[in-house]
Amino acid sequence: MTAAELGAFLRTELPQMFNSNDLTIEHADGQTCRVRQRFRESMLRPGGTVSGPTLMALADFAMYVVLLSAIGPVGLAVTTNLNINFLRKGQSGQDVLAAAKLLNLGKRLAVGEVNLLSGTQTDPIAHVTATYSIPNA
Repeated sequence: MTAAELGAFLRTELPQMFNSNDLTIEHADGQTCRVRQRFRESMLRPGGTVSGPTLMALADFAMYVVLLSAIGPVGLAVTTNLNINFLRKGQSGQDVLAAAKLLNLGKRLAVGEVNLLSGTQTDPIAHVTATYSIPNA
């Protein structure tokens, strides 16, 4: 699925998450994707850093996007594992970018990784590995 096809599918299947214009799918090619979450004050925790739940949700969303770009519109694919390592502070006022890559795509499971970036920084603020379960056809 292309980024435009993914956007249309997600607006229909997950309107509660994908209709606010906070999330943008910038790229998706069946192996990788890049997703942007626009900065909002509600993303911050005390101390002015981007919160862990914000980063985990974005990473999970990016993994879902890259998986769907590979297998098509399978709405019931679900996360079975997500591991996150927080590396540095996400900056207040900056969008958060998620660059996801599929590492292994099997019939029932997909494994991938996501690097989360703050604004224009090149060093990741978090690294995520995730596994998704793919339902039977």
